[in-house]
Amino acid sequence: MPNALTTTNYNFPEQTSVYHGKVRDVYSIGQDRLVMIATDRISAFDVVLPKGIPYKGQVLNQIASKFLDATADIVPNWKIASPDPMVTVGIRCEPFKVEMVIRGYITGSAWREYQKGARTLCGVTLPEGLRENQKFEKPLITPTTKADEGHDENISKEEIIARGVVSREDYEQLEQYTYALFQRGTEMAAKKGLILVDTKYEFGKKDGKIYLIDEIHTPDSSRYFYSEGYEERFERGEEQKQLSKEFVRKWLMENGFQGREGEKVPEMSEAYCNTVSERYIELFEKITGEKFVKADTTGLEARIERNILDFLTK
Repeated sequence: MPNALTTTNYNFPEQTSVYHGKVRDVYSIGQDRLVMIATDRISAFDVVLPKGIPYKGQVLNQIASKFLDATADIVPNWKIASPDPMVTVGIRCEPFKVEMVIRGYITGSAWREYQKGARTLCGVTLPEGLRENQKFEKPLITPTTKADEGHDENISKEEIIARGVVSREDYEQLEQYTYALFQRGTEMAAKKGLILVDTKYEFGKKDGKIYLIDEIHTPDSSRYFYSEGYEERFERGEEQKQLSKEFVRKWLMENGFQGREGEKVPEMSEAYCNTVSERYIELFEKITGEKFVKADTTGLEARIERNILDFLTK
C-alpha cells in the first residue's frame, strides 16, 4: 500500500504557528503567508477516521488549485503557488467565522432533516412535496458557523448579522461571490458530464479586501452527481451515481457509526482504504478531464519539506 500522510510536524523559517485541522495542516509563515498541507487524513461526521487514504491529499490540493485559478476572475483568492502536489502557499487572511454552504439539490443532511419534517433550513423555507435529489428552483445558501472543534452549526443569514458574526455589507458580498462561484462550478462540471449538487466556500479578509480561502470544488467540500441517468434515477426514486465523500458516510452508517457518543469507527482494511483512494482519483480525472499522475510517496514527509523550503527560500 502506498504511504499515506496522516501527521506533519515541520519547523519552517519564520514559522509563527501551526494549526492541525481535520484534514489540513496550516503553517503560518511571518505575518502574511500560510503553507497549507493537504494530508491524507479523512473525516466524516466531524470525526477524523483512524486510517489515511493514499493520494487523497494530492487529489484535494490539485483540484482546489485548478479551481482557484479558474475562478480568480470572480473573486480574489489566497493562492500564491503550489510548490508540492500536496501543498498550497498563500496569503494569510482573517477568516470569516461562517462557511457558505450552497445547495442546488436536496440531498444528504438537508434531505435527512426534510424527511424528519423540517421545512426551514437556515431560515430558508422549503416547499412541501420535495423528493430526494430533486433540483431546487434556484440554489439555496444555507450557511454554517465554523467551529474550531466539534460540529458546525446551521445558522440563518439574519442570525449571522444579528450576532455580529459578519457585517451585513460583507455577508451580502459573500452571498454574491457564492452564487457566482457555484454558477461557474456548475458550468465547468456540466462540460465533464457532472452535476455540482452542493458545495461550501470559505472566505477571509485582508487589508479590507475579501478573498476566497481554503479549498474549492473538491470531493471533501462538494458533492457531484453524474449527469447521465440523473433524470431516470430520480423518476424511479433510485440512488444517484455520485462522486463525493457521501459514499464514505454511507459505509460508516451501514456499519453503525454516525459520530455519536459510544459509537465505534468500523475497521478500515487496506482494501477499503485503497477503494476510497480509487474513488478520489476517479473524481479528480472526471472533474478535471486530466489523467491523475501519482506522486512518488517514498520519503513523502521529506519531499514535502524539501519542496516547501525551496519555495520559501527563493
